[in-house]
Amino acid sequence: MQLSSLTTTSWVALLLALLLPLVCLLYLKKKKQQQQPPRGDGGGDLKPYPLLGRFPHFVKNQHHLVEWSLDAVKASPTHTTTFKAPFLPGVVITANPDNVEHIAKTRFANYPKGEYMASRIEDFLGRGIFNSDGDQWLWQRKAAVHEFTKRSQRKFVVDTVRSEVAGRLLPLLDRASRDGRTLDMQHAFECFTFDNICRLAFGDDPACLAMEMEGTETPQAAIEFMRAFDYVQNAILVRFRPPENVLWRIKKALGMAPERQIREALHVVHAYTERILKRCRESSGRGDFLAHFATSGDRSDESLRDVVTNFLLAGRDTTSSALTWFFWLVSGRPDVEAKIVDEIRRVRRHGGSGDDGTTTFTFDELGAMHYVHAAITESMRLYPPVPLGMHYPKQDDVLPDGTFVGRGWAVSHSVYAMARLESLWGKDCEEFRPERWLREEDGTFQPESPFRYPVFYAGPRTCLGKEMAYIQMKAIVSCALERFTFRFLGGEERPGMDFSFMLRMRGGLPMQIAKRPGREAA
Repeated sequence: MQLSSLTTTSWVALLLALLLPLVCLLYLKKKKQQQQPPRGDGGGDLKPYPLLGRFPHFVKNQHHLVEWSLDAVKASPTHTTTFKAPFLPGVVITANPDNVEHIAKTRFANYPKGEYMASRIEDFLGRGIFNSDGDQWLWQRKAAVHEFTKRSQRKFVVDTVRSEVAGRLLPLLDRASRDGRTLDMQHAFECFTFDNICRLAFGDDPACLAMEMEGTETPQAAIEFMRAFDYVQNAILVRFRPPENVLWRIKKALGMAPERQIREALHVVHAYTERILKRCRESSGRGDFLAHFATSGDRSDESLRDVVTNFLLAGRDTTSSALTWFFWLVSGRPDVEAKIVDEIRRVRRHGGSGDDGTTTFTFDELGAMHYVHAAITESMRLYPPVPLGMHYPKQDDVLPDGTFVGRGWAVSHSVYAMARLESLWGKDCEEFRPERWLREEDGTFQPESPFRYPVFYAGPRTCLGKEMAYIQMKAIVSCALERFTFRFLGGEERPGMDFSFMLRMRGGLPMQIAKRPGREAA
């Protein structure tokens, strides 16, 4: 009996010894949580699963993440949702402007692109400006700032855009209207912006739009490049989706699909960019962007190739995406189209640029088109070219709305969802209404906070090409709508959305083009 009592006492002592550290740990953890700011609810009405929390919702909807991000943030009073599962880094999606400012500006250093993202797209974008951090990003940013802020460059941009519009785009639209053929405007805009960025940035002219205009074949190298470029953008995003985010390196090493196809497409992309680099090296005294990058220090061919690829992504795809959705929206709103045409004609009369038969507008005339500017801005609010931004914090953090963010988590701000929140834009938030950007007293354009409208991002990484993009878009819109009408042939439903790095219209933008009554086309 005594031996039994001693044994029982020993077991109790041993149990207490084992439990005491756990009790202390739980107490300290609870005390630490009480000291932390209150966290966001992180999920709202999204039903949590046993052990896996809300993470299965994210996995299930990752294939249409842009549209689903709206449902995700609407489910939370703070417009921020957290997805977390055991042994996996969390995912945070936010549409809160205070959080965007915190990420993009206040704690900018803590929210880089991150090695997780950079390593997955390095074979495509290298360590170019959109896929780099720290000093590598800084030297590219400084070189780009120097180019974009030069007054001579602005004139070069305006002259190049006007030349492309007058010499290629308007004749292409005129031929389509005379022949009565359907034109895929998304493809036409991609050809336009591809030609334009190559001429502006690299002193090269692939003449893709010219070939479309003349009805002849586009040079094979340019066709192969654009196909490969588009394929890589779509295919490479698979590397971010479970379970491919774990398996892609193995598939790449073994040459399995889709990694084998990505490698083949990248070979085409790199061959084309290397041809551009070769011409740059062989020429002297050139004034384009690439020439400046090449002389701004001892840069390897590989780093310059990254510059080319990043510029092509930004210069071609963002503007063509914005124009595609703009023309689709305007085609369904004759009242907006009428106001745009009225402003264009008013500016034409006052500016006098058409007195000598000129088909384009001057820089000052484009600047006077406040309603056109507002309509383009409103279109990008609803259909931003880059609908999601992604960052991977270096350290644990708490967002302004109280949401906890762990080191290495994926933190995404949804520009697409922000546009559709009544708390930000009112009850008509989903309506295409350019007037929301105009002052009531004089009708001039009134910009919004970049943290509420992060279409061009915000903070140190604010898009440097913003002014150039508006010049291109306003030049195209004003010249095209002054002379032609556009009728969408894809039905009454909204076209589908394809998201790779940019937001594209699934199936293109088929349109019937006609000369505008009372106006002779060029």
